Amino acid sequence: MNVTESYDLWRKMTADEPDLKAELDSIEGDEAAIYDRFFCGLDFGTGGLRGVIGAGANRMNVFTVACATQGYANYLLDKNPAASVAIAYDSRIKSDVFARTAAGVMAASGVRVFIYPELMPTPMLSFAVRTLKCDGGIVVTASHNPAKYNGYKVYAPDGCQLLDDDSRRVIEYVERVDVFGGVKRMDFDEAVNSGRICYIGNEINDAFYAAVEACEINKGLLSGTDLKVLYTPLNGTGNKPVRTVLGRLGLGCVDVVKAQELPDGNFPTAPFPNPEIREAFNAGFEQAAGKDYDLLIATDPDADRAGIAVGIAHGTKEGYKLMSGNEVGALLMYYTLKQRRAQGTLPENPVCVKTIVSTDMCFKIAAEFGAELREVLTGFKYIGEQITMLHEQGRESDFVMGFEESYGYLTGTHVREKDAVNAASMICEMAAWYKAQGKTLIDAVNELYQAYGYYVQSQISFTCEGAEGLGRMKDIMQSLRADTPKTVGGLEVESVADYDARKKTDLPSGTVSDINLPRSNVLTFALKGGAKAIVRPSGTEPKIKVYLMANESTPEGSESVIGRIGEDMSRLMGF
Repeated sequence: MNVTESYDLWRKMTADEPDLKAELDSIEGDEAAIYDRFFCGLDFGTGGLRGVIGAGANRMNVFTVACATQGYANYLLDKNPAASVAIAYDSRIKSDVFARTAAGVMAASGVRVFIYPELMPTPMLSFAVRTLKCDGGIVVTASHNPAKYNGYKVYAPDGCQLLDDDSRRVIEYVERVDVFGGVKRMDFDEAVNSGRICYIGNEINDAFYAAVEACEINKGLLSGTDLKVLYTPLNGTGNKPVRTVLGRLGLGCVDVVKAQELPDGNFPTAPFPNPEIREAFNAGFEQAAGKDYDLLIATDPDADRAGIAVGIAHGTKEGYKLMSGNEVGALLMYYTLKQRRAQGTLPENPVCVKTIVSTDMCFKIAAEFGAELREVLTGFKYIGEQITMLHEQGRESDFVMGFEESYGYLTGTHVREKDAVNAASMICEMAAWYKAQGKTLIDAVNELYQAYGYYVQSQISFTCEGAEGLGRMKDIMQSLRADTPKTVGGLEVESVADYDARKKTDLPSGTVSDINLPRSNVLTFALKGGAKAIVRPSGTEPKIKVYLMANESTPEGSESVIGRIGEDMSRLMGF
């Protein structure tokens, strides 16, 4: 079926969905708009669906969601005829609609459904899957993307996002479903009344809160601190869970950014609701003016990522400095290892996990405390996989913490997903511990730099939207593989790791070695002096990203190297 035929079919079949029908009618005769919506189907990738909300095969709507759900239901039922699934959703536009749509398809297919009665963070979905012993899970979210996006993530029975092999199998099931004729449907309310859909009760929420509280290392520290915190859920799901846990841990002064407190999928004060960027904190900065908060904490809409801005000095009005995901991750690793050793709770064979694009400082931190540091592909599911592997070996208690540079952290084993509720509580505990010594978290991270070296990391990204953008990203990766640069930023390229080919090539010797990780469309250029440039198309946004790393004897030296590498990579990639 060509683009025009698909467009005509969708106009016919969306008669009962007025918003979709109106959108399709409005683009009649607009070849570019039609092509963008129908040149391909919305891919069910390794993490599920993600795309712009709207009408068409290449959009997030009730039909593409239902089709994906039918394929996932068939997959679950072939594995277990009595399968069950847990479902959660965030504050985004149509998240509740898509969640109810998915629940109705599952119920009609014979899968028992457990669904949260209100919006909930992604980590709480992971917890529910494990606690209710479900065969799978779904969370409707597009994480930190702008408001026009939504998405649909799929989980395995261990509460971890589907790993690559299982994702490929689900994709095969989804591809066999006809988007209009192959989907079973059931009215949501009817399914609830018949018991095919059950609401997840408060006892699951309370169990999650208790699990997060159990991650506290210095017991009672927060109940005795004068730490002052301003928190924003960025109009997402974190408001109740984060404030509930901090309150139960005894933190007395937690204010909320009023403009961003309540759920709102339009994100009116943060068009990019991403705690990685300073603009997301602007409403918080405005509210904090003239006050002396120690920390501003932001969680993204599905509350799996947490970012912080730190008061530059206690008692001053100099403003706030954002800390990077690498800085917070390294600090959490150091604090957790050091304090657990001091408390006598550090396991004999501790394990920490980071992704390949996260700071290499962690190798030195782990070595100081005798911890094993495992490195995995980008994506927190690979960290979750490590926890499951430890569990199967009877070593789950050896897991200490895992993190990724994109603001995802976990210091417990209660979930197999990054957890901003856990992260917020641990960041507050850590900040309170340092404050008791007269230090801010900026002071603390500077101590790490002085001890381990100035590991500086930056990221540049290039937006590549639509069909043209997809083609451009593919061409860039092919070009970098076919014509490997000999130098980047004036530094010799010592080796190239191609994670798609799963091969690492040492350029001076020509020696090729295997990479024992799953395939992934990533290239790492290791440069003389320990610097790196890592290139990967994003799996969650229409962007191609370049991670820049340097480790020099001074911060200025590292920043200079980062700048040169970034300029050269931009040139090599044609931007």
